[in-house]
Amino acid sequence: MKRVAPVLTVVAALVALWYAACIPMNVAGTVNLARVHGEEAVPASRVERRDMGPLALVVANPWAVPHTWSEEKPRLPAPHQVVTELWATTVEVAPTSNRSLVFHAWATLSATLVGFAIGTGAGIILAVGIVHNRAMDMSVMPWAIASQTIPILAIAPMVVVVLASVGLTGLLPKALISAYLSSVIFGVVLLVLWEMVVRFWGVPMVILPAPSAIWAKILTSTHLLWEDFVQTFVKGALPGYAMGCAAGVFVGILADRFGFLQRGLLPVGNFMAALPIVGTAPIFVMWYGFGWQSKAAVVFTMVFFPMLVNTVAGLKEASAAQRDLMRTYAAGSGATLWKLKLPAAMPFVFNGLKISSTLALIGAIVAEFFGSPIVGMGFRISTSVGQLALDMVWAEIAVAALAGSLFYGAVALAERGVTFWHPSQRMGG
Repeated sequence: MKRVAPVLTVVAALVALWYAACIPMNVAGTVNLARVHGEEAVPASRVERRDMGPLALVVANPWAVPHTWSEEKPRLPAPHQVVTELWATTVEVAPTSNRSLVFHAWATLSATLVGFAIGTGAGIILAVGIVHNRAMDMSVMPWAIASQTIPILAIAPMVVVVLASVGLTGLLPKALISAYLSSVIFGVVLLVLWEMVVRFWGVPMVILPAPSAIWAKILTSTHLLWEDFVQTFVKGALPGYAMGCAAGVFVGILADRFGFLQRGLLPVGNFMAALPIVGTAPIFVMWYGFGWQSKAAVVFTMVFFPMLVNTVAGLKEASAAQRDLMRTYAAGSGATLWKLKLPAAMPFVFNGLKISSTLALIGAIVAEFFGSPIVGMGFRISTSVGQLALDMVWAEIAVAALAGSLFYGAVALAERGVTFWHPSQRMGG
């Protein structure tokens, strides 16, 4: 019961906040349907109501509060509406029906498991080679890091098309995409082979452009690529990254200070971290609009939980002897945190920062697929795919990989300066 009670408390608090958030999110639509509910909207003019904030609408129309939890098409469905829909699509329909979430979940899970097995196996083999071979460490690792910054949503359709052109369909393409997220052999040799295959077999540009064509597109589109980079990375990814990482560290400190909060928050956090970005991104775009705010919100959600988990783990790194020594110095909890726990946690914190640096750019790009101003990496990739301009798509992917790699390198450089005392840094790791 001691383990269950904190989780139930956190879940109950989140559900209560969810219901509370439904009120301002849905009140405008509810008031617009006042006559359906047998009520009078205040003010009567729709234009006047549009200029009012959600809290002002709630105060002027208190009758709308319970109706915000039962709207047919709400901006934010209430928890009981989600549970009802979940029950209807899992229990009330046969699992073999294409209307069943179980049917679709198995289709996704089967590809994930195969891809996970392939990627994990390849990753272990590469890891052994990297550890025992300095040349592999210097050549493979930079490309592996760069590959993790490439938005999978951009290359997945191309992988499916290319494999379908050689007769590979069904489970295997999705499994290979899943494996890509676990391990990638990506370097100069692959670029040379890529160029040779495209030219030797005459692969059409609309299926797979040659690296030389992509490079030419980069040279002729530098101004456009720069504008997209600023919109996506500077305005979307960086603010969300900074806010999400700062919030993760802050909540991690609170969770370390209060054990009840830690036991309740971490299991919920692990569940939230597993939510698919393709599902949450369009919701944030609908809530916060097409500007940078929605992209920052997506990035915030993606980086918050890795930072939280790493911070909590790092704050436990100080040994019992070190904590006892601080107590003999009559150090309070604040001094112990600042002078002992936080310095000891820095390797873990920077591990979270490095993981989040790759997630941030991917999150901003994917969010732009679902709504953006007429500029941005995700917007450009989406529109270029529709125009069959695959050279521009790969040019954007190359810029994203370069930006993500440089960002990761900057964080790693900062880590080396802050955690110079750690054994991994002294050993050249």
